[in-house]
Amino acid sequence: MYKAHFRLRELPFSITPDTGYFFSFRSYQEALNTLLVAARNGEGFIKITGEVGTGKTLLCRKFMSLLDADFVTAYIPNPLLEPRSLMLALADELGIQEDRQLDQHQLIKAINLSLLHIARTGKRALLCIDEAQALPLETLEALRLLSNLETEKRKLLQIVLFGQPELDSKLAHRDIRQLTQRISFHYQLQTLSSNEIKIYINHRLNVAGYQGPALFGAAALYMLSRCSGGVPRLLNILAHKAMMLSFGEGRQAVSARHVVLAAKDTFALARLSRYVRLTAIAGTASILVLATMAWLHFLE
Repeated sequence: MYKAHFRLRELPFSITPDTGYFFSFRSYQEALNTLLVAARNGEGFIKITGEVGTGKTLLCRKFMSLLDADFVTAYIPNPLLEPRSLMLALADELGIQEDRQLDQHQLIKAINLSLLHIARTGKRALLCIDEAQALPLETLEALRLLSNLETEKRKLLQIVLFGQPELDSKLAHRDIRQLTQRISFHYQLQTLSSNEIKIYINHRLNVAGYQGPALFGAAALYMLSRCSGGVPRLLNILAHKAMMLSFGEGRQAVSARHVVLAAKDTFALARLSRYVRLTAIAGTASILVLATMAWLHFLE
């Protein structure tokens, strides 16, 4: 690809959540502080919401990586599960070796015994659920029942929900209002500002090993801001494609034109703003064509 061309150790704009690229912009840091304070206070339910692509999974992984040995963590990335399946997933995460044929009452009892053992060792058990907006209502109610497990001093299990704004709509359902009342800490992630975008782009390039002059000029950064709306995932996609275009043309910098062409080639941005459409330059060869040409040039 373009790693050798720009003298990079690795591709800087992968959309795979990698805590090595974690960027503490204001909203991320505030959310992380909320999570750490709530976890240390032993709160039962914590909720983090954000639009698609704002980095909830990365935040979740960073949060879990910062918890010390006093915490025993469990992580469920795909919660589209009925109650018993969720209990089994939690049991697996806690290392509970029980008959898979146990009924729900016996399963909760086994989980309770495991959590009590964790508490006796002076540790806290914490469950992180990603994509929590996918949780069925009956499974949310099962989570409430799990949150009832406690000693006289504190909850045996803390539960952190990471989800899209649709999670708030689901939590507003009357049938689970008891759970909603138990959410003591919550935070909504925001998108990056124009100033944060510049720092974000340079941060990821530096982590990937880039040491040259500014790769994205002011105009390119402006177009990244306009086209992405400050959503980190879209920033990564656009920056990656724009670098492919620059590489395909044998250039050492990314221009605003490269960003516009990248945006036009991105399905999630099919409906570009009028400003971007008017700014686009004719002759918009597809990213794949240019990448192929660049690869053939590299092989010569």
